[in-house]
Amino acid sequence: MKTLLVHDWLVDSGGAEKVLESLIEVLEPSRIFTLFYDPENFKNSIIFKQTIETTFLNKNFFKKRYRNFLPFFPYAIENLDTEGFDLVFSSSHCVAKGIIPKVEQLNICYCHTPVRYVWDQSFEYLKLSKLDKGIKGFLSKMVFNYLRIWDESSSKRVDHFISNSDFVGKRIEKYYKRESKTIYPPCDVEPLENMPQKTEEFVFASRLVPYKRPDIVIEVFNDLKIPLKVIGDGPLYKDLKKFKKDNIKFLGYLKKEDLRREIASSLALIFPPIEDFGILPVESQSLLTPVIALKRGGSLETVIEPEGENYDRATGIFFENQDKESIKIAVEKFLKNRDKFRSESLLSNARRFSKERFKKEIKEFVEEKVGKC
Repeated sequence: MKTLLVHDWLVDSGGAEKVLESLIEVLEPSRIFTLFYDPENFKNSIIFKQTIETTFLNKNFFKKRYRNFLPFFPYAIENLDTEGFDLVFSSSHCVAKGIIPKVEQLNICYCHTPVRYVWDQSFEYLKLSKLDKGIKGFLSKMVFNYLRIWDESSSKRVDHFISNSDFVGKRIEKYYKRESKTIYPPCDVEPLENMPQKTEEFVFASRLVPYKRPDIVIEVFNDLKIPLKVIGDGPLYKDLKKFKKDNIKFLGYLKKEDLRREIASSLALIFPPIEDFGILPVESQSLLTPVIALKRGGSLETVIEPEGENYDRATGIFFENQDKESIKIAVEKFLKNRDKFRSESLLSNARRFSKERFKKEIKEFVEEKVGKC
């Protein structure tokens, strides 16, 4: 069976690319289609060894500022020819699922999310990006309206949806009127061989973009005067660094093993965004570091809160809102109860999301659907 894998873009390595690596191992695709590809960022990945076909947008001018060309993505993905494949399998959080299959092809989509910044998070995204007013706001809303229409209509091309969380499954049902099966993404779920000692520092690790809400975290720790490590880079890096106090360290981008070691040595991971799933909180638990997370999105499926004063199964603490006061209360609650978290509970919960489990469930799903064709 000849398999085509379709992925939105291959510019940086993140959670979606971890999923793609595992999909390659399971499905052994003949080819990968993607909008953009920067091979320099995947030299140490199985992705680098694949036959990859890109679109007309795969030029340096577009790649350096690819998010500015979002309105062209549907046209670009629809111009990739699926002829000659038996199975079309997309890994999609934007437009990959919109590729046009042949009538006889089985078309499966592993959906990281319906395009969240044009659906339920559109107003928040526009506001945080300062695109909610004026001529830019008007044009942005026009583009989003067009993308919503295309996104819903292109969902009909998919035979079977897999969601990466129940939270995303509800979005698929709401916006596409389609059923999906949840298969959680693969995570690194084993602790380091030589675990570092815990420091008195908290950690925030993420690309520094508005929706991840690093601004609120820094404000909270400025007020509390508690040590915080900020890991990651991005467009907000310089502005955020300007108003941090001496108790906050910016470590910039770290390689995987360095990142894992910094998380393992921290008291807790602060996780304020609404994520579709959220691989980092799972991997933090595998490193025996509890999570302080917003009580929304995928975190509800990966983090276990205490039952009253019983912390036997707990792996983290939730806060109710994306605001300073909510996060402060959660941090203070954690500090009062930090010694109640159990390493075996953290590790046991993390192992529910292993790579081996993901590959097994994907294989069984594909084999079942192929058998019914």
